[in-house]
Amino acid sequence: MPKILQLDSHVADLIAAGEVVERPASVVKELLDNSIDAGAGIVTVEIVGGGRSYIRISDNGCGIAPEDVKTAFLRHATSKLNSADGLEAIGTLGFRGEALAAIAAVSRIELLTRESGAKEGVCLRLEAGEVVDFSPAGAPEGTTIIVRDLFFNTPARHKFMKSDRTEGSAVASAVLKAALARPDVSVKFIKDGVTEYHTPGDSLSASCIYSLFGREFAAGLFPVDSSDETFSVTGFVSSPDDSRGNRSYQYFFVNGRPIKSITLQMALEKAFSNLLASGRFPSCILYLTTRLGDVDVNVHPAKTEIKFVSDKAIFDGVYYAVLSALERGGASISPSSVKSFSEAGTSGLPGGLLLTGAGNYNTATHANALSGGFSERGTNPSFSSPKGNSGAFKSMQVEEYRNRYGSPGRKNEKQKDDAAGSFFPDVMRNDASESPPFFAPKSSVLSEGNNGLSDPDDFLPRFEGFSPGCVIIGEVFHSYIIAEYNSSVWFIDKHAAHERLHFNALRSEGFEPMSQNLLSPVVCRLGPEQVSLLLENADFLEGLGFSVESFGEDCVAVRHIPSEIGIEDTESILAEIGLFLTQGALAEASKLDEIYRMIACKASIKAGKSSSRSELELLASKVFSGEASHCPHGRPVFFEMSKADLDKRFKRN
Repeated sequence: MPKILQLDSHVADLIAAGEVVERPASVVKELLDNSIDAGAGIVTVEIVGGGRSYIRISDNGCGIAPEDVKTAFLRHATSKLNSADGLEAIGTLGFRGEALAAIAAVSRIELLTRESGAKEGVCLRLEAGEVVDFSPAGAPEGTTIIVRDLFFNTPARHKFMKSDRTEGSAVASAVLKAALARPDVSVKFIKDGVTEYHTPGDSLSASCIYSLFGREFAAGLFPVDSSDETFSVTGFVSSPDDSRGNRSYQYFFVNGRPIKSITLQMALEKAFSNLLASGRFPSCILYLTTRLGDVDVNVHPAKTEIKFVSDKAIFDGVYYAVLSALERGGASISPSSVKSFSEAGTSGLPGGLLLTGAGNYNTATHANALSGGFSERGTNPSFSSPKGNSGAFKSMQVEEYRNRYGSPGRKNEKQKDDAAGSFFPDVMRNDASESPPFFAPKSSVLSEGNNGLSDPDDFLPRFEGFSPGCVIIGEVFHSYIIAEYNSSVWFIDKHAAHERLHFNALRSEGFEPMSQNLLSPVVCRLGPEQVSLLLENADFLEGLGFSVESFGEDCVAVRHIPSEIGIEDTESILAEIGLFLTQGALAEASKLDEIYRMIACKASIKAGKSSSRSELELLASKVFSGEASHCPHGRPVFFEMSKADLDKRFKRN
């Protein structure tokens, strides 16, 4: 057996760093926790290069005593826990005592701090956990910590980090959660020199939500307020009309700590169970306050997961609180119900301004932007210049958008001919050189409430090469085709057959989608991380028929969509694609097939909708030719009953 050895301190620190410091976002979270626990009322977070090259966090908290500065970077050193008894009731955001040591082990750090009332502060510099300088220094009250060159000495970890855009979006998400968790703290986030958002710190959760997400999101929220002798639930939930295609806008906080909880998620969605369609999810910002001893926060190195003493009691409390809020209804957050920065009295902040994830705005500018004609998807329809001027808000009207991107029309010259730009490849047409496209609308422009289809027969030109010997009897329940073919009666599921044909097309080599220009770009709010991944994979989306562009930190503007999908499905499809991308979908063929299955399902004829004769003939022909036997999810596309089977049923011998 190999000899058992005790690891040296440096290797132990690197292992601890692997548990606590996964990426720049985890560094920011740990340092933000320390600032808030230090009693800070104002915190500024600044990153460059996604956070891997530069992270700076400054606060106006209590500061660190000179004699404690070096100790703070030792493993298991903390000011938040004195004995084992403190583990029974934890009221701070962090106490493991490994964060600073772990961060220092894999970066270059500079710390500048001064205690309240002290005449001067101190400056400490470390590299790979080793002190390289410690000296007195002039400093404002509070603490500023700069982290440079994250993972510079661990190249194996460094190579697994993602692009600057993705890492920066993860940091933005971490800062946003911290800001939501503590509305009493003014949090400012600067990325690559641009202020992304800034909360007023007026202790009002409504003001915080309004400043982070904008008026449209805030106006669709219902207030939640319920309590008993053991815990309380406050916050907001979305209106059933403002549901989303994923759970990215579900935020839960327990005793001021942002957490993930299946129990809370299930309670929320149970309350909405009879109000939302399948695949739609509510949004929420919910604050739970419990007795400290009723939760265990030390079950995850990053402290994002907790355990409750009684899951059932928590589930019931949240469920009935949300249910009660939905029964009362009444959106509560409006411009008049939140304080401006000047009213909040936050020093050093621009008076009279609130901010969104896209930059600064005031209510007058925002209201004017609403008339711009953008297709609103529960988000701020105004456009913020990505570069901006310290986050300065600029609305862009539709006419300006058209001037920038051109008038609606075909995506490119190649698509002037319908047949050349069909959503389906040539192999799926009877005669690629002459046949019209399969399920391709004639209209080149989609508008709200109209997919460019005025007549059912416009949806699919009549298929001239229909299978000989086949007779289409009709369809039943607007879902199933009944046909006679080869001495049998065939029953064909329209949706399943069409879904299989779409799926085969997406997977085929040389597939070229037919995209439609939208009269107004659809703005989809999907969350910072998903937006970042979608923008990084814009070429992949282009190959599916989507054209997306940045529209602030957590939104994308969609200018083209595949001809076969409806505008109303755009956000849900992109949300699901974004979710697949977070799981590394493009690296695995099986995951890529999941994306194709989802798009094929959304783009296919829906059960319950009547079809033209041409559609029925073409779908049946494809089934008879063997191109569609099972849908991408494995369900059968058809079954047949022979004349002999019918004779037997009617006892005709």
